[in-house]
Amino acid sequence: MNTHDWLRNLPIADTEDACRVVEISFNQGSRKDYYRNSTLHHFEKGDMVALEGVSGFDVGEVSLTGEIVRLQLKKRGVNEMAPDMKKILRRASDRDLDSWKAQKSREKEALIRSRAIAKQLNLNMKMSQVEFQADGKKGTFFYIADDRVDFRELIKIYAAEFKVKVEMRQIGARQESGKVGGIGSCGRELCCATWLTDFKSVNTAAARYQNLSINQTKLSGQCGRLKCCLNYELDTYLDALQGFPENCDMLQVAKGTATLIKKDIFKNLMWYVLPQSTKQYPLTIERVRKIKALNQQNILPEELEAVEVVSTKVKEVEPEFVDVVGHISLRSLEKADKKRRDKNREQRSGNRQQPAPPASTGGNKQSATGSRQVNPQNKGGENRQATPGNVPRSGQQGRQMQKPAAQPGQRPQKPMQQRDGKPQQQRPLRPQQQLRKPQQGDNKEQPNTPQ
Repeated sequence: MNTHDWLRNLPIADTEDACRVVEISFNQGSRKDYYRNSTLHHFEKGDMVALEGVSGFDVGEVSLTGEIVRLQLKKRGVNEMAPDMKKILRRASDRDLDSWKAQKSREKEALIRSRAIAKQLNLNMKMSQVEFQADGKKGTFFYIADDRVDFRELIKIYAAEFKVKVEMRQIGARQESGKVGGIGSCGRELCCATWLTDFKSVNTAAARYQNLSINQTKLSGQCGRLKCCLNYELDTYLDALQGFPENCDMLQVAKGTATLIKKDIFKNLMWYVLPQSTKQYPLTIERVRKIKALNQQNILPEELEAVEVVSTKVKEVEPEFVDVVGHISLRSLEKADKKRRDKNREQRSGNRQQPAPPASTGGNKQSATGSRQVNPQNKGGENRQATPGNVPRSGQQGRQMQKPAAQPGQRPQKPMQQRDGKPQQQRPLRPQQQLRKPQQGDNKEQPNTPQ
């Protein structure tokens, strides 16, 4: 609960006429009181001072000094020269602060214990906060109750339990919310926890005058009551509504009875609706008064003569979307998927195959599979012989070459191939070379390559 001192730099001609009253805040600003500065010290905002308490002393923080305190006293109706006003004793010492911190550490446990005692006595009340004096001789118990509560027995138990002089103080839900604090729906700190000191009653009529929907969830604050900010602009709305005609809820026209549904205070328009129609007709205040005067003369106008409402809000341009329905068919998707699967299959089969050596330089190359076949009985360096049952490819008839049988200890020779009518010598094969067996995944006949 912070207050800006906008009169701080105000020059004072007479120091004797300066305000000697200081505003003191307790418990982080949840409670404020006024004390007379009877000492010779000059206190600034934020100073910790020792104050006159009940049968002892208390410690508080200076929140306001100077001329602005007089305005606060006038606002709250407190007499500056009252003789019973409490005084400031001294500037708080280290001993005073240690005692004050020790009593503050007891408040949380005391609150839990006080709630348990009130529940055992079956009292219809809620303990909100417990505040101990700095010297530990007095304790103030803040509670919330809808009806009157007989707590005479409760005070005796509290005095015996906490060894203090008990003071019971009833507060409302709004005061409790101010003590707890929080962030409102507007994104700022709660008004009751910052600057609002007097809480006025708020009813649903304030929302109706401002054309707000009666939604209890949206209109309620953290205290469970209607928001205090509903009263802030209520006077302005009431002044604006004085320019609207009264008793104009029904207007008689040729098409029927027009019923008033809402009033636009900012545009000075009154919206009507005709029976058996959902269309809304905005009328000016002058037109409504004219129709009302005609109805008093038993004259029914033909039309309402609604005005055209032009919105000043910039229209947002929506992005254009392309309708692609029917552009992509399942058949095209299946076709693309099939191509992808075939491509993957070819890559896998190509990885299993090894590159083959180049064949002879002749114009017509003979298939190695058609001219060379591996004898499963030959192993290692045994002689290999081509089977006579090999059939040459088409276009190679008359050019088939048979592989002669190799003699023991001799290197097998490649058959001669003819090119342009001249025989050509092929490179002989080594006996250690082994022909690769054909695999089932081979789509085409490939020459056997040595491993």
